[in-house]
Amino acid sequence: MTEFIHLPGIGNSGNTHWQSRWENANPAIRRFAPTSWDQPDLSDWIEALDQAVRRAKTLPILVAHSLSCLLVAHWHQRAPSPIRGAFLAAVPDPLSPSFPADAAGFADVPQAQFGFPSLIVASTNDPYGSLPYVETRAKQWGSELKIIGAAGHINGQSDLGDWPEGLALLMDFASHA
Repeated sequence: MTEFIHLPGIGNSGNTHWQSRWENANPAIRRFAPTSWDQPDLSDWIEALDQAVRRAKTLPILVAHSLSCLLVAHWHQRAPSPIRGAFLAAVPDPLSPSFPADAAGFADVPQAQFGFPSLIVASTNDPYGSLPYVETRAKQWGSELKIIGAAGHINGQSDLGDWPEGLALLMDFASHA
């Protein structure tokens, strides 16, 4: 059985977010638990992620959204416990005017290639991350890139519902990771 660890972005993922909906449908999916969702501290988030990975019974797949995509890059550089792979939705650009000031500690994003398979899922109209930025990150991190069209920030406000297309992408990724 594949273990999945959900890594929401700043503010956590509310009830209308696909991460919450996937968790409600599959109680085996776990969510990592940093001290604060609204005032993210990079060291705390790295430690929370590493604890979640170390608690896994098998090599997990990380399912990150937004700020947590940057978290995965920082964690990989500082505390790389083994994982099967990382599914990264809506990678934000720290230089974007919409990037939250509270997340400034995540802004110096590591560029090193990941030591695990990864898939970046991007939207053509994400207000937090342009396609050129996401394409650069995909090359740096060695990630496959899937562009899904105009889906905003791929969050609860994107009206994706249960986002079955995303779940299909995740399951396909998991079968090859």
